[in-house]
Amino acid sequence: MVSARTLSVVVPVYNEAATLDRALDRILARPEVDQLVLVDDGSQDGSREILARRAASPKVLVLEHDRNRGKGAALRTGFAAATCDLVLVQDADLEYDPADYPKLLAPFEEDGADVVYGSRFLVGREPRLHPLGHYLANRFLTFLSNVATGLDLTDMETCYKVFRREVLQGFTLRSDGFAIEPEITAKVARLRVKVHEVPVTYDARSYDEGKKITWRDGIRAVGAIVRFAWRD
Repeated sequence: MVSARTLSVVVPVYNEAATLDRALDRILARPEVDQLVLVDDGSQDGSREILARRAASPKVLVLEHDRNRGKGAALRTGFAAATCDLVLVQDADLEYDPADYPKLLAPFEEDGADVVYGSRFLVGREPRLHPLGHYLANRFLTFLSNVATGLDLTDMETCYKVFRREVLQGFTLRSDGFAIEPEITAKVARLRVKVHEVPVTYDARSYDEGKKITWRDGIRAVGAIVRFAWRD
């Protein structure tokens, strides 16, 4: 149990109206959640109206960007507003299951973890990734990140990352887009804190279902790995 620690869940939202209500229902049903920080990143599909309805809950804080600035910018806004002991990143697209929260939180109590990554590859079967190129790209980017940081992760690009809030306060994030993932990992590695990985379930969506990351983001991730390995 992680009852001694409070949990903020930060959710960046950009045009996720198709899955948003269901995702928020699942998150708010989790007893571990003390604060839900929702950051609308300039949505134009009705997501903002869904979030406005959710703002009535005492657990929910809704923040808005006036235009689309990218996942990294949304996470920076959410991290700054999180007030609990632990801060967990959750996407709004139902690829990741909030039922995994107990697994993600356990290492903080059981082994004094500072950061926990939820790996899609620490399971008995390969996760459902669309398309095959995403699987190969993830493995390559994780390998490159490990070489640059000295960490031994299996899934650097995972959405599921949980931090002691003090760890997040120990560095400044700069990336606006999906390059935020390797930037976070590089800066966590520099702090030499205790990083754990645990297996999580994953049900990937296709581009037809709204997946947003592209090969261009993979190229940007390589640049971020190189850049943030040696400088801020």
